[in-house]
Amino acid sequence: MIKVALTGNIGSGKSTVVRIFSTLGVPVFYADKEAKLLYKDQRIKKAVRKYFGSVVFDRKQEVDFKKMAAIVFNDASAMREINKIIHPAVFDRYADWMEENKKAAYTLHEAAIVFENHLEDHFDALINVTAPKQIRMERVVKRDGINAEKFHARAKNQWLEEEKNKKSDFIIINDGKQFLIPQILEIHRKLLERTKI
Repeated sequence: MIKVALTGNIGSGKSTVVRIFSTLGVPVFYADKEAKLLYKDQRIKKAVRKYFGSVVFDRKQEVDFKKMAAIVFNDASAMREINKIIHPAVFDRYADWMEENKKAAYTLHEAAIVFENHLEDHFDALINVTAPKQIRMERVVKRDGINAEKFHARAKNQWLEEEKNKKSDFIIINDGKQFLIPQILEIHRKLLERTKI
């Protein structure tokens, strides 16, 4: 089985691309969603509280993602710390999930920050979803109801698209002009060919 990571900067449209792969019968591990679920784990909460204190918790003692985002997107050391807490736990979940999906020709691991966390060596192939920054900003402002300044604060923690493209095996352009489905079908075909070698 081929392990494929699918990534892309904020607003690139990873979710849309993943949904299309999913309709082709490709199993998808949603790393960012799994990470959110893990914040309910008592061990994770304890580690978060130890570093951040109670400031990132709500009244019900659950992690408040807006409060945490306000800190980590403006503090590189806090971002590194939260990644150290959450990523090993996500990869434990991924290992279990891979065992459940071991009969698939290939699987997708969808995550926003693969390169930033130097996770590329865990995968056999990498797909980067890309779109011009202006388009990505417009999408995120509309989707999340934030302003341009907050978009740039989030985006600055991600590698430049050019750098991700250089390190990726496949690039999907999601600029609203080029059709997504033909690009995805071509990558799907190539990945299935690799499994026959």
